[in-house]
Amino acid sequence: MQDSYNIAIIGGGILGTSIAYFLSSTSSTSNSKVLLIEQEHDVAFHTSTRNTGKVHAPFLYDPIKKRLFAKAAFLGFDMLKEYCTQRSLPFKQDGVLEVATYDKGIDVLHKYIEWGYSNGLQKSELKFLEKEEVIKMEPKVKCLSAIYCLKDGSVVYGAITRQLFEDAKKFGCTTITGSKVRKILFRNNCMVLYTHDGAEISADYVINAAGGNAVDIAHSMGVAKEYTDLHFRGEYWQAPPEYNDLTKLSIYPVPKYPEYPFLDPHWIVRIDGIREVGPNAVPVFGPYAYSWSNNLRYFIPKVLESSRTGVYKILLNKQFLSLASNELKSSLCKSAMINRAKEFLPQLKPSLFTQRGTAGIRSSLVDKYGRFVPDTFIITNDNSLHLLNYNSPGATGALPMAAFVVNQLIEHGIVSNMDNNNNRATNNNNTTTRKAIWDIRMIADRMKM
Repeated sequence: MQDSYNIAIIGGGILGTSIAYFLSSTSSTSNSKVLLIEQEHDVAFHTSTRNTGKVHAPFLYDPIKKRLFAKAAFLGFDMLKEYCTQRSLPFKQDGVLEVATYDKGIDVLHKYIEWGYSNGLQKSELKFLEKEEVIKMEPKVKCLSAIYCLKDGSVVYGAITRQLFEDAKKFGCTTITGSKVRKILFRNNCMVLYTHDGAEISADYVINAAGGNAVDIAHSMGVAKEYTDLHFRGEYWQAPPEYNDLTKLSIYPVPKYPEYPFLDPHWIVRIDGIREVGPNAVPVFGPYAYSWSNNLRYFIPKVLESSRTGVYKILLNKQFLSLASNELKSSLCKSAMINRAKEFLPQLKPSLFTQRGTAGIRSSLVDKYGRFVPDTFIITNDNSLHLLNYNSPGATGALPMAAFVVNQLIEHGIVSNMDNNNNRATNNNNTTTRKAIWDIRMIADRMKM
């Protein structure tokens, strides 16, 4: 194994493996040596597996404030469908209902319709439904009106991530798992990555796609010091078998406080048929605080960091504190969680829910003024690129986002000598073969439109 690389990618989630997939597909012509390093013993260990597996349609995302999220989600649907088809991975186009349970929610639905069309959805794919039309489609759902989106799907993101990982290795990407990057220094005209097991890895360029750890890594490199992150654990309850026929579709309520990362629990129909209620959004102190004991480990470091950043301003916001206490209540009390979903599925009985689902953690970026950053935040300098605030719908948009990032590296000369018009690589026998499924520049151009 070589200890010197042109590009080192930190993070083996679906975004990091997607970047490795596209970068390694260019390496034969660019002569770039690419490394993917992951702290766990396998990829997709955290958020890329701990999710509902939904392929989110872009009607939820403001085309101005959340432009990158919206574009990536729109392009991600077709790319995921094509990738899953070619790699024999499960993909199901099943649609979704977004329901309004209160009067102001109806206005929000109309706004979502406009956003959806602006983000590229067709009128045949996104429709407003009156109450009577909802009853015909889903008789057990109670609401005032709804949106039905046909272009919504279900996948297994963990399986997709592991397949991207294998493809990247076949394309020539070197991979290291079970090795956590502790420190990164600029030394002898290159970046040196020091890992917890004593390894020193040099790279000309570092891509930080470390998910919940991305902000900490950026800070260790002197980047994005004016930002910090807050972590929210999303918890689920698995529905008993008697509810398997309650609905055909996943049901999402219009969020009451969209300016905060507090989610109103949904009714999720997974690709394997399992039904779940969730998530809530319980504030926690670290990116891997899946249990209360692990949460305590992060308490003191997070408090010290918060005192130096804009987080303390959020903690002085009475509405935020009130919402946070309600989320905590829904974590401690099963009935409090299930009753929130009863607003649109009144048949649910909390006593029948006995098994918890898998909890995941979303990390949201906060600026120095105590405001949540709405979109993916990409910071670059001469030696590194940092992907911050990459949360939901991050898995949906990982492939187009990765192509967008790799194209930036090509345009800036970090990756060179590539025939990007056809995304082709020339081997040692001077024959040309197509590696990645998509043309990187074409995807990047569509991300910019």
